[in-house]
Amino acid sequence: MKIIYILWLRQLKRYSRSRARIVGSIGQPLLFLVALGFGLGPVFENAGEGNYLQFLSPGIIAMSILFTAVFSGIEIIWDRQFGFLKETLVAPVSRLEIMIGRTLGGATVAFFQGLIVFVIAIPLGFHPNFFMLPLGLLFMLLIALFFTALGTAIASVLKDMQGFQLIMNFIIMPTFFLSGALFPINSLPSMFKIVLAVNPLAYGIDGLRGTLASGAHYGIGLDFLVLGTVTALLLVIGSYLFSKIQI
Repeated sequence: MKIIYILWLRQLKRYSRSRARIVGSIGQPLLFLVALGFGLGPVFENAGEGNYLQFLSPGIIAMSILFTAVFSGIEIIWDRQFGFLKETLVAPVSRLEIMIGRTLGGATVAFFQGLIVFVIAIPLGFHPNFFMLPLGLLFMLLIALFFTALGTAIASVLKDMQGFQLIMNFIIMPTFFLSGALFPINSLPSMFKIVLAVNPLAYGIDGLRGTLASGAHYGIGLDFLVLGTVTALLLVIGSYLFSKIQI
C-alpha cells in the first residue's frame, strides 16, 4: 500500500508544479464553453431544446477529464525512455501496486481538472443540481479512472511518444464527438444511437447530465452500471498489460 500512496502523491506533485499545464488544460474547455455555449445557445433555444450551456457543461467537464486522464499514460513512455520506469519496476513490490498507484494518481489529477472546469462553468451560466453533486462527482471519478486506465494500457504496449499521440487522437476524438457531449441524443439517426450505445463516455456524460443538469437519456442507474463495469474491466486489462512491460 505504501508504494501506491507514493506513486499517487508523485503524480499530484507533477501536476501542481506545472502551472503551464494547468492553464493549458483549462483553455480548451473554456473555449468550448464560451464559443459553443454562447454561439450556438440561441439556435439551441429556438429549436425548443432549452438552455444550451446547461446542456453543454456536463459534456465539457467530461471532456476536460477525458483528455487529462488519457494523456497521463504518456508519462509511462517518458519514464521508460529516461530510465525512471526501470527504477520503479525493479523495486521489491508488485507491478499491480505500481499500476494502481499511477492510475489513481492520474485519475485524481483528471478529477481535479474536471472540478476546476465545473467551477468555471457556474459563473458562465451553468446551474447544477447541488443535491445530486456527490453522485455527479462519482461519475467524474469513474470517467477519470476509465480513461487513465485506457491511457496506461495503451502506453504499456508502446515505446514511442509520437505513436501514442497518434493512437490517442484516433481513439479519443471520435470517442468525444460521438458521445452526445455536444448534441442531444434523442434527435440522432438510429445508426448514431447505436454508436453512442457502445461508447463508455456516452454513459459517463449522460450520468453527469442526469445528476448535475437533470436530463439523463439512458437513466442514472444504467449509466452507473455500464460505466462502473467497463472501468473495472479496463483496470484489469491495464494491470495485465502493465505487468508485461519489458525493461
